[in-house]
Formats: sequence, structure tokens, C-alpha cells
Amino acid sequence: MTALTASMLLDPTVLEDPYEFYATLRAQAPVWAVPGTDVVAISTFALLSEAVARPEDFSSTMRCLLYRDQDGLPARLDFGDAAMPTLAAADPPVHTVHRRAVFPELVARRMRTLEGDIRALSASTVEDALRDETFDFMATIGNIVPITVVAKLIGFRDIDRMQLLEAAFDSTTMVGGTMSLDQLNALVTRSGIIQAWITDQVMGVSDGDEEGILLAVRRVLDAGILAMGEVTTILHTLLSAGGESTTSLLGNAVRMLSEDPALQQRLREKPKDVGVFVEEVLRLESPFRQMMRSVPHDTTLGGVDVRAGSTALLFFAAGNRDPAQFESPDRVDLNRGSPKHHLAFGHGIHFCVGAALARIEARAVLTTLLQQTRDFSLDPEHHPQWVDSLLVRRHAQLHVTATPR
Repeated sequence: MTALTASMLLDPTVLEDPYEFYATLRAQAPVWAVPGTDVVAISTFALLSEAVARPEDFSSTMRCLLYRDQDGLPARLDFGDAAMPTLAAADPPVHTVHRRAVFPELVARRMRTLEGDIRALSASTVEDALRDETFDFMATIGNIVPITVVAKLIGFRDIDRMQLLEAAFDSTTMVGGTMSLDQLNALVTRSGIIQAWITDQVMGVSDGDEEGILLAVRRVLDAGILAMGEVTTILHTLLSAGGESTTSLLGNAVRMLSEDPALQQRLREKPKDVGVFVEEVLRLESPFRQMMRSVPHDTTLGGVDVRAGSTALLFFAAGNRDPAQFESPDRVDLNRGSPKHHLAFGHGIHFCVGAALARIEARAVLTTLLQQTRDFSLDPEHHPQWVDSLLVRRHAQLHVTATPR
């Protein structure tokens, strides 16, 4: 293992293949104060589990955005008093109010009604893509299915899928930590466009419309439980996280299957194993590499002092390959006990409300793709491309060559 340096955190080559870096963190500095910055990285399964259980010490309230400074180091764009705790970026009791306003019963009920639609959408989308021998999986399937489903889950009307996809990716790019300060400021300004669109969607829904999340948040808005800013941020978060997490999951799963013909064939012969495979993909290539926390006062974790005002990065992706937690952590094991015991969807009170939906979509798309093909592999003319991000583990492009049945 090499010595840790601050520049590793945002080094594009490390971001593209981060797992040796994560192993170094776990071994040398499970709680790492990144030199020359106010950032602390946490990387073992045990310490990550402890940190998320201590919201009084590691707050979910987002008080800054990270950007890449001229030296390649993480710097902070602070919100100051403008920070607005909302849902995933809020602690109890605010988080509890926001979650109860919409979740989890409504989301679970809505998901169940969508399962047939998801299977039909997966079938038609895969069929369309397979009309070409070689295609970009992300552009034709991986990006399309999740944004369509999450928009339907929320209840948005008259959608432009490409507009919503761009807005979802803008949101995660804004939190991705790899932009320059000028780029970040421009993106923050542009986010006002989708916020205004969501406001119009909320104001346009009424009691006569279909029961769903959009109508639910309009009712809590009218009741004075939430303010408009909270409502639009909740919906924007759902759109971004719901689209991003499943898009990343699908791309990672298809790349892994493209690289392993034997595993691909096993899943064709035993489609019931697709669900376990999805859990291994989530663990091995966590859609969100890390989640940010703010540190309101001096504290300690794992025997290491963490200063007040620090920004903590909870590297769930590192914890999901922790050999202290998982036997043979770097390989797919379809016989792994407790396959859902990973951190890909977070942990504790902030466990992802859309986790069940992501799993439904992944099983539907992968099962359909396996059923409709004899084999598929990576296109040797186009190498997989990753999004440059400290947050997401998503393919920007994933060209595959497939043999339809």
C-alpha cells in the first residue's frame, strides 16, 4: 500500500478505480483528517455504522458543498446560515417530520402499484436497444428506465425525460466535489430552473388527482406542516437520488455481467439468483460512494479527534469491501449469507426510502436483458467511461455488444 496524500481524494485516476485507496484508508487511517483541508474521511464498516448512529456528533445537515481547488484538493463552499435541513440532509426532529409527511407507507404502496409498469417498461426499453447489435446501455436503458419510474412514482405530469435526467444529474454533480468553484456556482444557479418547475407541479395538483407523493406533499403544504422550499427540496431530492442510484446500479451490474460470461450464463439458468446478484453489485459498486456529514462540535471517533466545523465523508463504498465485515469482499458471492447486510442504501434513520424500488427496477431490467439475449459483452471499440465524481459511481457511457435470442 502507498502512503496517503491529500491529492488522492479527488485524483481522477483514483476516482476511476478507488478500491486500493479505500483499502489503504481502512488499514492506515480509518478516520483520516485529510491534510490541509477541513475534511475527514471515515472508511471501515464498524466506524461508519457508529457515525450514522450519532447524529448529534455527525449531523446530516448539509452546510457546504465541496469543490476541487487549483491544487486538486477538496475546498468548501459554505452555506453559512442559509443551510436548510431537509429530509436526507436533516436530523431529528426535522427529519422525522419530513419523513412522516410522505413516507414510508405512501411510497411503499405506490411502489407496489408500479411493479407491473416497471416490468413492461423494462421489456420495451430492452427490446428497442437490442435492435442494434452494439449500443450504449446507459443512453438506451440505464438512464431511461430509472428517471421514467421515479417521475411516475412522484406523480409528475407532462414530463420531459431528458430535462428531468439532466436535472437529476446536475443535482448529484453539484454534490460531487470535483467541479471548480466557478462551475459549481453556475450549477447552483441553474438548479433554480428545476426548483421552479417542481413548484409549478406542486401548485397544479389537486384533490381530484391520483393519490401519490405529489398530492401528499401538496396536502402537507396546505396544512402548514411544510413550507414550499421544504416541499420542492424533498421532491428534488427524490428525483435526483431515485434516478441516480438506480442508474448507477444498472450500469455497474451490466458491466460486471459483460465481463463475466460464466456468471451471466448462471443467471440465465437460475434467474432466481438475480436478486442476490443485485445485492452484490450494490455492495461491490455502491451507487453513492459516500455521504457527507457536518461536525457541530469537537468529538472523537475510533480514538481519533475530529474538530468542530469539519466535514465528514462517510465512505460507505469502502465499508462495503471491509474484510473485517465481509469474507472475500472483492468478489461476487451468490451464496453470501445476509446479502442485504451492506451500506449501499445508507444505514439507520437515513436508510434510502427508495431502496425497494431500485431493487425492483434492477431485477426487472437485468432479468429482461438476460432473457432477451444469448450473450452480451463490452464493445472493444469503446471503453466504459466513468462520471468524474467523489459522490456517485456511475458510468457516463457503457457500450455493449449483444446477441439477441
